[in-house]
Amino acid sequence: MTRYAGGPAESPGFLLWHVTLRWQRAVTAALAPLDLTHVQFVLLACTWWLTEQGHTPNQQDLATQAGTDIKMTSQVLKTLESKGLLERHPSPTDARAKTVHPTPTGKSLARQAITLVESTDESFFTPINTPSLLTTLTALTEP
Repeated sequence: MTRYAGGPAESPGFLLWHVTLRWQRAVTAALAPLDLTHVQFVLLACTWWLTEQGHTPNQQDLATQAGTDIKMTSQVLKTLESKGLLERHPSPTDARAKTVHPTPTGKSLARQAITLVESTDESFFTPINTPSLLTTLTALTEP
């Protein structure tokens, strides 16, 4: 049994799942010409953003910023490094950590990808984009 008389079509979680899948497909399609997966984009963009803000992020900083698992983050960063989009160096303050720096190519691609993803977001969310939508989404991200 379900509490929703109309079944899954009335379940907020089920609807959010479907919206998320539709949005992810749109972002994936936008990033395909750049040869970036969605998670590669997120980690490259986070690296670029934190660096632009004057930080020297390590892998843990990036995982925290992106909301990703640290082991998966490490694997994706290795892929981005092999593509020549970022470099990882031993941290001068923590022998166990590696700092992450976008290469010039990575910075350029991050800016290009951010523009594409923001355009995709604008197209996707325009019909429902209101201040209350951002307030609701922000509230849902809080623990």
